[in-house]
Amino acid sequence: MSLKIAIRRASVQDVPVLWSMTNALGKTQDSDYFDQCLELQSQGKREVLILRAGDDDAGYGILNWVPKYALFKKLGMPEIQDLNIIPSYRRNGLASALIAYCENLARDKGYTDMGIGFGLHSSYGAAQRLYIKLGYVPDGQGVTYDRKQIAFGDFKPVDDDLCLMLMKPLTV
Repeated sequence: MSLKIAIRRASVQDVPVLWSMTNALGKTQDSDYFDQCLELQSQGKREVLILRAGDDDAGYGILNWVPKYALFKKLGMPEIQDLNIIPSYRRNGLASALIAYCENLARDKGYTDMGIGFGLHSSYGAAQRLYIKLGYVPDGQGVTYDRKQIAFGDFKPVDDDLCLMLMKPLTV
């Protein structure tokens, strides 16, 4: 299936669209999650992006210019976060297109590296394979929980906050 893809910056008027996609994904978020993201976008700290495939909203993602993760912050690199594609649109290159869009935004701002992370449970399997295929490699810092390194012997739940962080040079 060949889909016409369009990616745009979200606005406050898009909050219902973002919630509709979140519901279609079966995800839960805090009730003010998208309001907070858009507020941070208005401060220049994030880009909230909506991806359309054909005539339909098919996914969204966030490009965080000031990530919480200490290594990315120290290295001054942005992080792609909360990348989601509606299941019926997956396996059409949409996630790759959204990642490439974020990488180009970062290049345009002079960044030379990009960060991204994935959860460690099986629902992240497609993301795990895709990010590696796109050239992202583990950052060498081990597993994180809520973007903080986990010490040897620590026990953490296997949930969406248990992640492996990756990075990629943005060379052309």
